[in-house]
Amino acid sequence: MSGRIAARFAALKNAGRKALVPFITAGDPARDATVPVMHALAAAGADLIELGVPFSDPMADGPVIQRSSERALARGVGTDFVFACVREFRQRDAATPVVLMGYLNPVEMRGGDRYAREAVAAGVDGVLLVDLPPEEAGPLRADFNRHGLALISLAAPTTSPERLTRLAAEAQGYVYYVSFAGVTGADRIDAGDVAIRVGKLRSLATVPVLIGFGIRDAVSAATMSRLADGVVVGSALVEAIAAARSPDDAAKLAAEFIAPLRLALESP
Repeated sequence: MSGRIAARFAALKNAGRKALVPFITAGDPARDATVPVMHALAAAGADLIELGVPFSDPMADGPVIQRSSERALARGVGTDFVFACVREFRQRDAATPVVLMGYLNPVEMRGGDRYAREAVAAGVDGVLLVDLPPEEAGPLRADFNRHGLALISLAAPTTSPERLTRLAAEAQGYVYYVSFAGVTGADRIDAGDVAIRVGKLRSLATVPVLIGFGIRDAVSAATMSRLADGVVVGSALVEAIAAARSPDDAAKLAAEFIAPLRLALESP
């Protein structure tokens, strides 16, 4: 699997630090803002970047990311553009892991083997597909494994104990734990419930566990990071850069958003 993901989490563990993982939608707030924003996030303390692949029916996403996906699709953003962004990002940053987050249909349209080969060639480290059930993931996982592309697993409060055990056993890179049953961008995290469920998942998994959904600011990031190996922030960041006037402005807004979260995760 991806050496970059493993190396980054090993370094974080050795330093006693928690991972900060921002999500942005490729092609939003502008096509030419994507790579500058990625570099700004890495410079401001992002440990790994999740790059959203725009999709016409983003059923797991709330209004903020849905709208960002719609805007990106209207600009003609698709898989080729996403791969091109990662290739360009890799010209200056060979270390920060990049994971694509999206839906199964664009992968199936390309074919698993071709998709994995082209993704790895572009510099992608992993893929998270929110609508791929673990029971149906075998063939695609085999395609990804041939090329060293991690298939990131998702777990949620509704995941059964049997499925949780399977997810933990098959996990690659890290496990993304959805903090509540709902769509991205909502804000109703029950920290006590998350602590119990994430604790169980961490006892089963051999890879790090990150918490996403509902993390909007430094306070929620710090609170959730104490329960896991790191946090993912998406909708709040996407919203923060949506009105950027230029690529440079988008990069500046992204760095300003991430900086206090990075600081909060460093606090004891």
